[in-house]
Amino acid sequence: MSAPPTPETIAAIATPPGIGGVGIVRISGSNVPGIARALLGCLPAARHASFARFRSADDSTLDEGLAIYFPAPHSFTGEHVLELHGHGGPVVLDLVLQAVLAHGARPARPGEFSERAFLNGKLDLTQAEAVADLIESASAEAARAALLSLQGAFSQRVQAINEQLIGLRLHIEAALDFPEEEIDLLADENLSHRAHQLTDQIDALRAATHQGQLLHDGMTVVLAGRPNAGKSSLLNALAQHDSAIVSPVPGTTRDILRERIQIDGLPLHVLDTAGLRESSDAIESEGVRRTHEAMRRANRVLLVIDDNEEEEDSVRALRAQLPGGVSITLVRNKIDRSGRAAGPVASKTEIPEIAISAQDGSGLDTLRAHLKECIGYQVAGEGTFSARRRHLDAIERARGHVDAALAQLAARRGELAAEELRQAQQALGEITGEFSSDDLLGRIFSSFCIGK
Repeated sequence: MSAPPTPETIAAIATPPGIGGVGIVRISGSNVPGIARALLGCLPAARHASFARFRSADDSTLDEGLAIYFPAPHSFTGEHVLELHGHGGPVVLDLVLQAVLAHGARPARPGEFSERAFLNGKLDLTQAEAVADLIESASAEAARAALLSLQGAFSQRVQAINEQLIGLRLHIEAALDFPEEEIDLLADENLSHRAHQLTDQIDALRAATHQGQLLHDGMTVVLAGRPNAGKSSLLNALAQHDSAIVSPVPGTTRDILRERIQIDGLPLHVLDTAGLRESSDAIESEGVRRTHEAMRRANRVLLVIDDNEEEEDSVRALRAQLPGGVSITLVRNKIDRSGRAAGPVASKTEIPEIAISAQDGSGLDTLRAHLKECIGYQVAGEGTFSARRRHLDAIERARGHVDAALAQLAARRGELAAEELRQAQQALGEITGEFSSDDLLGRIFSSFCIGK
């Protein structure tokens, strides 16, 4: 895949909105040298920070700071790039940007700098996505994993498996090209052994990708239950600060309250919801409706009950109000009053139960460990790289094609086995961008921030 022959020159403010000490305007494209001369009076020396005054079309000074010029192809995008480091006020940054646009650049789309880096072969698709992941990291573990992907660790593992796929295809296609040979290459035990080794390596890659995807996406947990069961207290205890209003008045929480926390590097999106009950109050009823919607999308629903008040019949009735198919853990709260021991509770149903006190923190460590176990998260190690759901989907499809190839080999159908391996290779190629549709690229890069 190659970049357009004469791409437009793009520009954007590359630093976050707001007031700061330094703000950066980034420009990329073939017209960068002309814009630099018009704006700065000269083209700065390559890859040197030079003091400059940024001038408007009428030659008045807009700001002053540092200018850094990266000539193509030795830049982030592979094109001529100019960065203007000035003062970080939104008004002055916008004035500088407007001056750049007046000299022929156009505003960059979200992620367009990274997209050009991909199109010009400076990054593959996993590395480009890792740029966004590094910026958006919610934990030190996620940042380390994103940096590892940016450095190519994920791509290298995918490429190593692809090389083995190519080797198997060559072996099979050689057997098809020389059918008159006395040796049956398709019956070679080494071929079957190599194919099974390949499935083992894909499985290992899938497990590592799952961990990376959890670091990126996290886990969504909904706190549900009757009013005054202690859902808001549990949210505050997990977040370790007073995020939700706690009140003995039933129905205090009417809308969904979201809090993002982490457990050993795992991003946890916790949603505190309106208490489940019938109400004539239109606002509270809407809150209950939103609660049901949130539960349908959650990875886990923590059904919080007051261990002092709920009987087994009422717990069953409460469970019946939940949407079908959701994964549930029953959390018996307020054991500081009921006297129940903290930790796992022997359950008469298939639903796990954990006894806690949001008030004094008893049982919370058990609950945190339970959530990690539910989602299959392991504490990120040195080799953990960042990944996304689309990567996992591609690996699953590749694994399915390799399984199908093994079946075709067993039946001595070499043409079909080779085709299955080709499709496995193409599925893995979607991860790095070797095979990518324009629609896929549009979805990926549109999620980036402007200026990156």
